[in-house]
Amino acid sequence: MLMVGFRGTTPSNIDPMAEALAAGRLGNTVLFDHNVVGPGQLAALDAWLQDGRTTPMLISVDQEGGKVARLRPDKGFPETVTPLFLGNRNDLDLTYRYASGMAEAMAAAGINLNLAPVVDVNVNPSNPAIGLHERSFSADPEVVAQQALTFIRAHHDAGVLCTLKHFAGHGSSTADSHLGFVDVTTTWSEAELIPFRRVIEAGQADAIMTAHIFNANIDPTYPGTLSEATINGLLRTQLGYDGVVITDDMQMGAISQYFGFDRAIELAILAGSDIVSVANTLTYDPNATQRAFDAVMVAVARGSVTEERIDQSYRRILLLKARLA
Repeated sequence: MLMVGFRGTTPSNIDPMAEALAAGRLGNTVLFDHNVVGPGQLAALDAWLQDGRTTPMLISVDQEGGKVARLRPDKGFPETVTPLFLGNRNDLDLTYRYASGMAEAMAAAGINLNLAPVVDVNVNPSNPAIGLHERSFSADPEVVAQQALTFIRAHHDAGVLCTLKHFAGHGSSTADSHLGFVDVTTTWSEAELIPFRRVIEAGQADAIMTAHIFNANIDPTYPGTLSEATINGLLRTQLGYDGVVITDDMQMGAISQYFGFDRAIELAILAGSDIVSVANTLTYDPNATQRAFDAVMVAVARGSVTEERIDQSYRRILLLKARLA
């Protein structure tokens, strides 16, 4: 239930978290720029991480295209374009070609989960987290949905899973949840749910990532990642999604500045999240993985998180990983 980031590019220069990954004590990882030298190096690293496993590891990366791409041309990977570029052209054949190039490069490097596409609606083009970086396909939620479905189809054809983000919609925000508290209560609308709804109804939602944004329309107390009303209520009950939910990085400012690390992880699991992301990129903490593991074990030991709740996530994760076979 942990997705962790680590430092290093080869088995000989990795940090303790990567050692835990290689020993099979962790089942999911996320890679960043600092893990990537080139295609051959990355393929070797990922093969080493998968070596000897009976259940595959989810090896993930944020490869949205354009300004958010960990596998870049200067490191030997195919050129990409922003989602907004594709949405503005709204040529699904073009989208498929670009997404196929991305997905095939990921598959060749041993990456099996893309933390994309972004299905946030471009409500606020000046949004410092989404709009300014051209991460959204369009201001039209139906265009976002069709672009996302094409993006996902190209990835599936290459054997790579996808992650919709950021539920329940980050496109109308005026602040960046990487840095601190974000409130979309007065800017969000239910139209931002349309792309999620369309992909779920099409049966193409492999995984969904939460947003660390506060929306009193849905939950007057907690931001989305920690909100049972958002995940178990809106996403699972109302939209009918029973797949894997992944948190955005729990070290981001919107969570770390307002909630204790242990309590935030407990709340995320209680809210319905299955994989807790501790990316270790914005704030590097070599002990973060162990702290996260301990937080889950303590919550189970005192009964606030039941073993049945852990098993529920375990089953969802295994079903997702079974699709890699």
